[in-house]
Amino acid sequence: QVQENIERFFTRFVEEGKATVRLREPAVDVCLSKANASNLKNFLSAVRLAHQGTDIGALPLSALVPAKTSEVEKPKTKMIITSRRDYPLTKNFPYTLEHLQASYCKLARIDMRVLCLKKLQKLDLSHNHIKQLPATIGDLICLQELNLHDNHLESFSGALCNSTLQKSLQFLDLSQNKIKALPIQFCQLRELVNLKLDDNELIRLPFKIGQLDHLRFLSAARNKLPFLPSDFRKLCLENLDLFGNPFEQPNPLVPSIQLKIPLTLLECAARATVNYRIPYGCHLLPSHLCEDLEVAKTCQCGRACLSSFIQITVTMNLHHVAHTVVLVDNMGGTEAPIICYFCSLDCYSQFLDRYLQSNG
Repeated sequence: QVQENIERFFTRFVEEGKATVRLREPAVDVCLSKANASNLKNFLSAVRLAHQGTDIGALPLSALVPAKTSEVEKPKTKMIITSRRDYPLTKNFPYTLEHLQASYCKLARIDMRVLCLKKLQKLDLSHNHIKQLPATIGDLICLQELNLHDNHLESFSGALCNSTLQKSLQFLDLSQNKIKALPIQFCQLRELVNLKLDDNELIRLPFKIGQLDHLRFLSAARNKLPFLPSDFRKLCLENLDLFGNPFEQPNPLVPSIQLKIPLTLLECAARATVNYRIPYGCHLLPSHLCEDLEVAKTCQCGRACLSSFIQITVTMNLHHVAHTVVLVDNMGGTEAPIICYFCSLDCYSQFLDRYLQSNG
């Protein structure tokens, strides 16, 4: 419907074959470009007359020639930028983008215009100077791959882990940054298939890493890991690379004892909550207690413990969790120390008996 439905004409660049017609209902702008200037003027004249109520038979319209397929511009879905010089500063990114790479652009932060690309599935911002990630990356509801290799990141926020990335993100590259630890919430990204953490300053892997049950490729080479978390045993990987970490020599005979006897009332109540799967939440308990329950440790007997436990490290062959293992060191080893927890002296004593028997 054109009659009395034109809000405004924008014809400043009509000689360049560009014009915009703003409609009232629906409230949209019809943008015309790459047109022949003479034909465009005739078209706009006809639209003005139609707006004023001129009978369609009297409009100066010429017969339309169907455009060739080669002349129709397809929506742009992929853009690759590999230098600062080519980075668009004055115009927006096409809203139809599904794959955007902006590498070697010396970006110190993520461009807020990128966060408006709701169809984006792959975002590659590798080889930049980004120090911090905005929580609004979580608004990219279709994002499956995020590459932040070779930046200046020092952290990965818990807000991102609690965003819609939980349902979409499958590939995450945080390698060659300055990250020392990942948040407790990181393991909420349960759709992850490929995770790269190489060349950071990690002193530990996520406590509940076993929750990443879709994870198949994990690399955390050249970090500062002294041992692996107990939950590491639950992983089922195709490829694992932990080369170049300063793993400690495990010694099951030298335990770290943080066992309080008798157990405090808080410890007893917390253990019962986890063991009997009693529902809880911030509407029932203070938030710090909920956080403690989320990181409850699991004893070898299967029961839970929180702040009262015995801790040791034992050797685990990484082939138990991965089909292909990159050597841990230059000596050809594929073993690494992993933490074990015990909820009581009795559980630790039973383990110790089995360990001494198997080692003669």
